[in-house]
Amino acid sequence: MEVTLLEIILLCVAALTAGVVDAIAGGGGLLTLPALMATGLPPHVVLGTNKGQSVFGALAALVRFYRAGMVRGELAAVTFPLGLAGSFVGAGLVLLVRPEVLKPLVLTLLVIVAAFLAFRRGPPPGERPEPPRNRMLTLGAVIALLIGTYDGFFGPGTGTFLIISFSGLLGHSMTRASADAKVVNFASNLAAVALFWYRGLVLWHVALPMAAAQFTGGWIGAHLAVRGGDKLVRRVVLLVVVALVLKLGRDVLAG
Repeated sequence: MEVTLLEIILLCVAALTAGVVDAIAGGGGLLTLPALMATGLPPHVVLGTNKGQSVFGALAALVRFYRAGMVRGELAAVTFPLGLAGSFVGAGLVLLVRPEVLKPLVLTLLVIVAAFLAFRRGPPPGERPEPPRNRMLTLGAVIALLIGTYDGFFGPGTGTFLIISFSGLLGHSMTRASADAKVVNFASNLAAVALFWYRGLVLWHVALPMAAAQFTGGWIGAHLAVRGGDKLVRRVVLLVVVALVLKLGRDVLAG
């Protein structure tokens, strides 16, 4: 499983770009997974190596959002462990059910999300009041567990689904929802990395250089999200959703 120096450099460029996109709207795997697959590595090694590098981008974005005061501790205390647990459950389920079964369902959900973002009218996100504390924590727990499980099982669009869920169900602005999403995303990536590493499926000589680039990209992306506000996040989320729809649509037709 040899990867050349030139391939590693190109993978780092993809990881840097993916880190920026992922921190703002999710969907960074749209760049890194195809790039890793192009090296000819076995699919399971591609998945493991991708998780090995993407966890660092999620961490960088989370730290940047935290420093900007956008991560609420009491919500994160619930969503982080449940995102971790959900990812472990999902990774176990993937051994029982083929991920391809989910593709048509995910494609349908993404089309709905795209329509929601493109045609939504009414008060800008963030102007709606949050639900009562107990309801907010319960909803946050359900979001983290379900989407964390999905991330461990299949993955595409996880960050985007998290942003839409936190914004739509908890009344958070898109920027704040991006911060909420990174708590769960980091947890689910961490769980997946542990499992893939245990099974010897992470090529660290490839993952670590990509991780450095992903970390840098995640920091830049979170900074852009904090500075650019809801308008930037909404536009990038919509672009990522469209890209996911096209990719999964092609996969479903090809399969």
